[in-house]
Amino acid sequence: MIARIWYGWTSHENAEKYEKLLREEVLLEIAKRSIPGYRGAEIFVREAENDEMEFITLLRFDTIDAVRTFAGKNHEVPVIPPECKKLLKRHSEKSRHYRTIPIN
Repeated sequence: MIARIWYGWTSHENAEKYEKLLREEVLLEIAKRSIPGYRGAEIFVREAENDEMEFITLLRFDTIDAVRTFAGKNHEVPVIPPECKKLLKRHSEKSRHYRTIPIN
């Protein structure tokens, strides 16, 4: 399993709008694409420094090829819809990919 992790920061004022946009539109649209090997997503949120809210998105894929199907050939480039960019103050320039290790 591959975890695709990306960071974005928004203002407190935009945090609720951004979270709603992620939950109700962006992540649902990704799921609707029916990408083979896509296994879902999670959002992590915390109050950060500088009067910001930090959002981490974690998308799960079976393989790095499934990630490439989602993100394109240059799979480290984040996929940020324009409506999300408008609400972000800043964001990481690359998505990071980790092989997950099940513990059981």
